[in-house]
Amino acid sequence: MNTVLFVIAAYLIGSISFAVVVSRVLGLSDPRTYGSGNPGATNVLRSGNKKAAIATLIGDAAKGWFAVWLALRLADRFGIDDTGIALVALAVFIGHLWPVFFRFVGGKGVATALGVLVGINVWLGLATLATWLIVAYAFRYSSLAALIAAVFAPFYYGLLFGADEILFAVAVMSALLLYRHSKNISNLLAGKESRIGSKSGAAKASAKKK
Repeated sequence: MNTVLFVIAAYLIGSISFAVVVSRVLGLSDPRTYGSGNPGATNVLRSGNKKAAIATLIGDAAKGWFAVWLALRLADRFGIDDTGIALVALAVFIGHLWPVFFRFVGGKGVATALGVLVGINVWLGLATLATWLIVAYAFRYSSLAALIAAVFAPFYYGLLFGADEILFAVAVMSALLLYRHSKNISNLLAGKESRIGSKSGAAKASAKKK
């Protein structure tokens, strides 16, 4: 029963879309209405407001970290085993992808997945983040960096801890990330993917009006 409660709480935490919340607080256009339409930090950056993008990134990552950290911290007290931790990790991630507070229309989960990985183990998170940064710096495509980092994340976990329930959760998250980036994959292959920092036309127009 405790595991179920933790999983539900994790899903609700994941359902908080910081891209939408931060944009509303700062009076920016809804990130679901321009660019890729994805409520995430990369798309918020297309509004031209770097502070909003950073706040979104930190918020989305923090909720993933917090849900896993809390479950690990309270695991012994409430009898949460590795299977429960794995379910919590998946629940907060799925909450971001399909948030109950925003009609189940969420982001692609890159920042939240990173937060989850850091919550599981700092070195796991840092290795995955380093992979993202290297690819993003080299090619200037956030989506490509996310795809490659997602592929490597389960590999890193396996090297650090071997095969267990949490590895399965990490692998499922990676698979969902690849699925959520299916359109980006098509755009990359067609040479139509937007590079990091490029503004969308809608966001520019909105900024000019203000």
